[in-house]
Amino acid sequence: MSSQDTIRNQVTSHPVVLYMKGSPQFPQCGFSANATQLLKLSGATEVFTVDVLQDPEIRQGIKEFANWPTIPQLYVNGEFVGGSDIMREMYESGELQKLIAEATAKSA
Repeated sequence: MSSQDTIRNQVTSHPVVLYMKGSPQFPQCGFSANATQLLKLSGATEVFTVDVLQDPEIRQGIKEFANWPTIPQLYVNGEFVGGSDIMREMYESGELQKLIAEATAKSA
């Protein structure tokens, strides 16, 4: 299975997926720490996280998958949402909370 197939499988089989550096408990960069905090504040209780530092193919592949050069990357219901800055803007406007609530309601 190619890294693109793996990524496609991950984002379509979990309602909320975050590709990040490190883990939610031990983020390896400020942007990843910020992203996990925003998800937590938005009510996301079950987030499937992928530590891109553990797999160079996924780390490169995720940038190509969404045509987005930076990590973290958030996917909700298989759709690319954005990175840390977009997540912050969405959180401040209330959009992120709504998106998370809808995603978790569908999977419940």
